[in-house]
Amino acid sequence: MDEVGVVIGLRDDKAIVAVQKQSACDSCAAGGSCKAGEAGGAELVAINKAEARVGDRVKIEFTAYTYLKGSMIFYGIPAIALIIGAVLGKDWLSRYVTGIDPDSLSGIAGMTLFALSFVVVRLIMKRFEKKRETIPVVVEVLESQQNLPV
Repeated sequence: MDEVGVVIGLRDDKAIVAVQKQSACDSCAAGGSCKAGEAGGAELVAINKAEARVGDRVKIEFTAYTYLKGSMIFYGIPAIALIIGAVLGKDWLSRYVTGIDPDSLSGIAGMTLFALSFVVVRLIMKRFEKKRETIPVVVEVLESQQNLPV
């Protein structure tokens, strides 16, 4: 997945890039390296492989593996937790709690595990963000402010 943005800052070997926020941002694995910006935009931190400077328009690359892995974590874990909770609530919990309808127990257990799964997802995403291979990379300077006449 590629993105185009403008470098708004530099930090060590990374560039802070302003990009237009996409619908795919919700499940993106960039997690902590990206934050919502103003007016539907977002700011993300990317490895500055192309040695871009502030004001440069750049192309940023996300690996497909990273994107898919983030999506599976973000959507898959809560979905699985909901199903497991519903099955356990109806089949197992209803044996021990006799005063409540088994379908209600199924719903309560499913929603409880679903809610708890977001804590697990957050912990996994925090570890995921720290890995250098999951950080997007500035691969090309499309337009440099340094070459424009003053």
